Amino acid sequence: MEQQQTIEVNSNEVKEIDNRHGEVHLKRTIGYFSGVNFITGTIIGSGIFVSPGGVLRYSQLNVGVALMIWLGCGILSTLGALCYAELGAALPSSGGEYFYLKRALGSIPAYLSAWTMVIFTRPATSAAKALTFAEYVVQPFYSGCPPPEQVKKTLAATTILVLGILNCLSVRWATRVQNIFTVLKILALTIISLAGVVLIAMGRTENLTNAFSGDIPSVSQIGEAFYQGLWAYGGWNTVNYLSEELKSPAKNIPRCILTSVPSVSVFYVLVNLSYLTVLTPTEIVSSGAVAVTWADRVILAFSWIIPLSVAISTFGSINSTVFVQGRLNFAVSREGHLPIILSMLHTQRLTPVPAIILSTILSIIFIIPTTLLMLTNYSGFISWLLIGLTCVSLIVLRFKEPHLLRPYKVSKK
Repeated sequence: MEQQQTIEVNSNEVKEIDNRHGEVHLKRTIGYFSGVNFITGTIIGSGIFVSPGGVLRYSQLNVGVALMIWLGCGILSTLGALCYAELGAALPSSGGEYFYLKRALGSIPAYLSAWTMVIFTRPATSAAKALTFAEYVVQPFYSGCPPPEQVKKTLAATTILVLGILNCLSVRWATRVQNIFTVLKILALTIISLAGVVLIAMGRTENLTNAFSGDIPSVSQIGEAFYQGLWAYGGWNTVNYLSEELKSPAKNIPRCILTSVPSVSVFYVLVNLSYLTVLTPTEIVSSGAVAVTWADRVILAFSWIIPLSVAISTFGSINSTVFVQGRLNFAVSREGHLPIILSMLHTQRLTPVPAIILSTILSIIFIIPTTLLMLTNYSGFISWLLIGLTCVSLIVLRFKEPHLLRPYKVSKK
């Protein structure tokens, strides 16, 4: 049986080192509440504030179909998250998909997926969120005209740099930022949802009456609508990258997922209903920021709350993505697929500083030559391809390792 040695360092922090392999492990400091906030905070970025227009457009302005697609995206995300819950509870590692693919499908698929995530998908996702954040922050200073690209990209790069430094300095502070910003964005969605319920109770149901009376979209259009909706649900696999730092991962990974993903799904449907109580489908499609348009109609003098909420929401989502990127780089390096320096931890802060520095640099590089649309289109497709392979890994492991201890199972068969 392998023995583990505990080494004392400053501030009563500890790290475990495997005596045989010399592996350094991250300390378990993240509890259930913070785990839920990391998932929720990553999912709720800018998507729900801007994606409803895309879903409606590809739904042929059919309100009923659009709402069913939002619900369907929530169900698909929940099912995928439950698969990840089983894998995460049975194989807790900061590597996420990489570790599961390696265990089930072998080193080559895992190696390819690791490099794809480290070099492209994760930095591209951070860059896309940072550009969205910059768009909302600088817009009030350029009323009536589009903000200069140089200004947006400078602010986006600065945001990633600041959050990269914060994550290097302290796990505790990065977690606190995530908790605070998640609570604030939940409050914003609660305001929109409750306003919608009140408006429906007052009889504002013109756009909801005969919801399925519009044109029926084609199969390809439904696929496009799902793609738009699933972009807003992206991030439910976040906790799998934190499993090495999560307290009682076998218990808390399923609990965090079962709390956060269904809750976000309910919020998303309620928010879309609220939009439709005030705006017609055509107005939603033509609006570049539907939440801001909704606020101008409903809360009038306090409409500034919504753009601020979008900025807060996106900022928190960027923080979570930066946090996850560092853990992925750390885990892949520890497996020997990246330079060994990336698997080193700061001796006092116990943060994967070299891994975070790499992801921060790559994210900033993606900001410079690319656009938001390009980033979301390519990174989204590859991310869902990797998720599909990971769900296949779940099935393969059921046959390959039937006696593997699985504290949580999606199904008993």
